[in-house]
Amino acid sequence: MVDDLLKDASDKMEKSIVALQKDLATLRAGRATPALLDKIMVDYYGVPTPIVQMASVSVPEPRTLVIQPWDKGTVKDIEKAILKSDLGMTPISDGSVIRLPIPAMTEERRLELVKTVRKKGEDCKIAIRNIRREANDLLKDLEKASEISEDDLKRNQDDVQKMTDKQVKQIEETIEAKEKEILAV
Repeated sequence: MVDDLLKDASDKMEKSIVALQKDLATLRAGRATPALLDKIMVDYYGVPTPIVQMASVSVPEPRTLVIQPWDKGTVKDIEKAILKSDLGMTPISDGSVIRLPIPAMTEERRLELVKTVRKKGEDCKIAIRNIRREANDLLKDLEKASEISEDDLKRNQDDVQKMTDKQVKQIEETIEAKEKEILAV
């Protein structure tokens, strides 16, 4: 029962970090990456559809994304969706292929993005700490119900803390790497 509790806490912490990494991948760091388009939905026959499900996205140059829709009739719809998004980029279309030039970011924009990255990292740390608190509360409940001893409680709480410390360290490394990527000119 305790092993399941610890495994569950570990899984939740891992999922929090994966969610953070996905979220950070969608932030524009001055370099072209298909992940920039992950959150953009196109109205495809009345159904909101991600661009990656209706086109191939490639990165031929460091500052250019090329979107090749499988259905040529959706080119205009994809363009509209990109213009409506918060990316702040203007697509260039030749009727069958959409090119998305990634403009260089200003220093002010880079610093703004770094603040956003730090906030997302702090939110993830809070989620990790909440998972730790839940696990510790469940362990205390088991000890109150005399299902585990006081020594087991302390040992398992130490394990939960070690897990938490490891995950927080991983979050900090992820944030640091993203900051370096954003601040690189």
